[in-house]
Amino acid sequence: MTIAGLAVLFGACVAIPTAIILSRLQHVKVLQTITFTIANIFQTIPTIALLALLLPLFGIGMRPAIFALFLYSLLPLLRNTYAGIQSVDEHVVTAAKGMGFNTFQRLYKIELPIAFPYIMSGIRLTTVYIISWTTLAALIGAGGLGDFIVSGIGINNTYLIVTGAIAAIILALITDLILGKLENRTYKKSKAINEN
Repeated sequence: MTIAGLAVLFGACVAIPTAIILSRLQHVKVLQTITFTIANIFQTIPTIALLALLLPLFGIGMRPAIFALFLYSLLPLLRNTYAGIQSVDEHVVTAAKGMGFNTFQRLYKIELPIAFPYIMSGIRLTTVYIISWTTLAALIGAGGLGDFIVSGIGINNTYLIVTGAIAAIILALITDLILGKLENRTYKKSKAINEN
């Protein structure tokens, strides 16, 4: 869970501000295209291949696993945050300008709270994906629930394989349930702001 949590945290720290900047620079379509294309490219690289490519740079253990999963987290977080900011009604932004809000105040008090359900949806989706991909990190000595699966394959023990797989599934489902509840709360708050 540490590997997945750090990967999503680092991904959010990079993707959310990047999406906000891209939403402000709508007139620079080339920048948006390049950013989303790079994030798409990372998404298409198979997990095992990416982990193997990172071994010479980071060695074995948690660092290459966190970095690889960080790269995978970028696209859904970037897309959802960008879509959330774009979903803010122009009339709401105009009303905030009329009330004297500066750019930062509009972003912080109006746009981000309205966009937050999209952002939470991206975090939820990303976290569930990353938890499932984290099991492969055991192949490079990063540990986690994947150790059960890799050990089970190594000694041909179906019990270990199934134990690791079920544990990863349960962890992903519990995380999805918790983040789903948080997402619903943010949706209600966002709706209230949008209607006022």
